[in-house]
Amino acid sequence: MKDNPLKTLGTLGQSIWLDYIRRDLITSGELRRLIEKDGLRGMTSNPSIFEKAIAGSHDYDGDIRAMKRDRKDVKAIYEAISQRDVQSAADEFRPLYDKTEGKDGYVSLEVNPHLAHDTRGTMEEARLLWAALNRPNVFIKVPATTEGLPVIQQLLSEGINVNVTLLFGIPRYRQVVEAYLAGIEARATQAKPVKTVASVASFFVSRIDALVDPLLEKIIARGGEDAESAKKLHGQVAIASAKAAYQISKGIFNSDRFKKLADKGASAQRLLWASTSTKNPEYSDVKYIESLIGPNTVDTVPVETLDDYRDHGEPKVRIEQDFVESRRMLDRLPELGISIDKVTQTLEDEGVDKFNKSFDKLMATLEKAAQM
Repeated sequence: MKDNPLKTLGTLGQSIWLDYIRRDLITSGELRRLIEKDGLRGMTSNPSIFEKAIAGSHDYDGDIRAMKRDRKDVKAIYEAISQRDVQSAADEFRPLYDKTEGKDGYVSLEVNPHLAHDTRGTMEEARLLWAALNRPNVFIKVPATTEGLPVIQQLLSEGINVNVTLLFGIPRYRQVVEAYLAGIEARATQAKPVKTVASVASFFVSRIDALVDPLLEKIIARGGEDAESAKKLHGQVAIASAKAAYQISKGIFNSDRFKKLADKGASAQRLLWASTSTKNPEYSDVKYIESLIGPNTVDTVPVETLDDYRDHGEPKVRIEQDFVESRRMLDRLPELGISIDKVTQTLEDEGVDKFNKSFDKLMATLEKAAQM
């Protein structure tokens, strides 16, 4: 009988997390089964996921109506529902968290995305969420915007676990790692424990190709010498970017600077591959998982991609394969008139906007449910 590819990922050093949460997943025992049978090691959430969970089930109807009778507004209702689900999921993962000494077993909850460009507002809400959840194995998701960087550093210095989200570009990734190191260093300087502080940097992958591929297709359509270069880059830029981030991560977390923190018990901030479901139907449905398997990384996937990988994944460490060629691919982009920095900034701006719209849709869904 074929080994479960999802469990094999764990033996290769990669943790598979689920980008999904819903109350009946927890209450039915399905989450526990995924942990035991598939080697699931964590879970991420966002307002869009909660909106679909609430709109797609009756699990929350009683709670919503009861809180509405108590004159709770929709934001308070969302906070109560999301926090309860995250706490319940974190409790399911707690034995894994203890067994791995805090490496895995985390569940993430996102700060209101409307605060993405509000440093103080993000800081205040992150602290409130951390206190309300009251679990060591949760992450507070903070966007990797310019305004989010000082929040990441400060929260980590306070011992709050951070999942850095909406991360697309290499320059911004360097800033995120710097915020992580500075936060842990500040905590160590205060003689506070650093062993229990955790962080992941969620590098969004497939959305890069979703934006770059159409630009390359226009060049291909024109023909000429550039068309051949564009063909080689088509569908490859996202993976090349992720591989470059991985090399940067290896260098930083093997440096003397980090060794001083590691000697005090600090863990490296792991790269988490997000947006790994395939957007282009012409590509393999497990393309962005297979190419980025490597030690000390995380991959968070939606249910459909989890099922696809269980069915026909072929796990093997590939993160450093063809790295030199991947680096050359990124170097070729400017020659074709494509600025990867502009691409990733556009993706960040669009990501904030999409998250805001998802949050607003969630509020509307709750308002409608409260009226039933």
